[in-house]
Amino acid sequence: MRSESSLDQLLLPFQPFGVNLGLSRIQRLLAALGNPQDAVPIVHVAGSNGKGSVCAYLASVLSTAGYRTGMYTSPHLVSWTERIQIGQGGGLQAIALEDLEALLKATIAAVDPAQPQPTLFEIVTAAAWRYFAQQAVDIAIVEVGLGGRLDATNVCDRPLASVITSLSKEHWQVLGETLTEIATEKAGVLKTNCPAIIGPLPDDARRVVAQRANALGCATTWVEPAQSLADQKAQAYGIVYELPLAGPIQLTNSAIALATLQALRSQGWPLTDAAIAQGMAVTRWPGRMEWQTWNGHTILTDGAHNPAAALALRAYVDALEPVLAQEPVTWVMGMLSTKEHAAVLRALLRGGDRLYTHRCRSTAALTLKLWLSWLGN
Repeated sequence: MRSESSLDQLLLPFQPFGVNLGLSRIQRLLAALGNPQDAVPIVHVAGSNGKGSVCAYLASVLSTAGYRTGMYTSPHLVSWTERIQIGQGGGLQAIALEDLEALLKATIAAVDPAQPQPTLFEIVTAAAWRYFAQQAVDIAIVEVGLGGRLDATNVCDRPLASVITSLSKEHWQVLGETLTEIATEKAGVLKTNCPAIIGPLPDDARRVVAQRANALGCATTWVEPAQSLADQKAQAYGIVYELPLAGPIQLTNSAIALATLQALRSQGWPLTDAAIAQGMAVTRWPGRMEWQTWNGHTILTDGAHNPAAALALRAYVDALEPVLAQEPVTWVMGMLSTKEHAAVLRALLRGGDRLYTHRCRSTAALTLKLWLSWLGN
């Protein structure tokens, strides 16, 4: 009987290596596996916030349009299997637990013990590349783990498109203390003569990304938020579509996805307006501004993990119906020690709000869990 604990034990020897950016280990491991990444056309998605939503939109549309579509994201909410998904003609399905275990064992067997050992993220990333190649996906949507330039996903020289959703101060211990330094790392996903789709950025970050894109000859699309319409609908690039994911930030995230799909169209991928609208409407991205009911209380769960994401979450809360928005909010929060606690709390809390803290037991869990309830319900 396979279980999550069996995967945890399998990956345990690689956890001590933590965050260790660099491409030499993943390139060596992929070479030992036959370089499966070379057989997989990808859209590469980087950014501080919005990566997961954009990946979910893209994968949903491409699968709905009939393409065999892979999606690789991190971290997971409940199961390691969530990170590697495939779909065609409908919603995506996570890899089976037994398949993932076999895949990880084969990947670990290819590690050269005489060389520097890969990190846990590099092992799982290599396994995802191998799985997508084995499954002969038409396209894979691949989310950057951390940064971009030296991230383990940054091993394809010619992605179909490179996306940078947003930039804010995050992981500064690794990426640099200024937005300029962070932008330099994120811009490392851009490739020579490959389309670049860039969301709204602070001015300092925009200059860095623009300079890099121009130097590489990237056909660059600078995305503006979609137009908000009635009945939870939006319009971008001439297409009207439903917005199934909550929050004003989805006007930007969905527009980034639409711009990326336009870049694929320009490369000969047949994607009708109807397929795009249908795929957008059925997009699901659990645990991100997701409403649930627990013991009679209305709860909002989100994974905001930096000040910019916290501001977006608070803006969503403040835009709720007045009857709800006027009530004090109860927050239940778990946050890693490396996060900017004070800035996140300043963004979220208002007078009268209550805060309960929850200890994070594992770095594999969401970096920040926010539960919002109106106790009068």
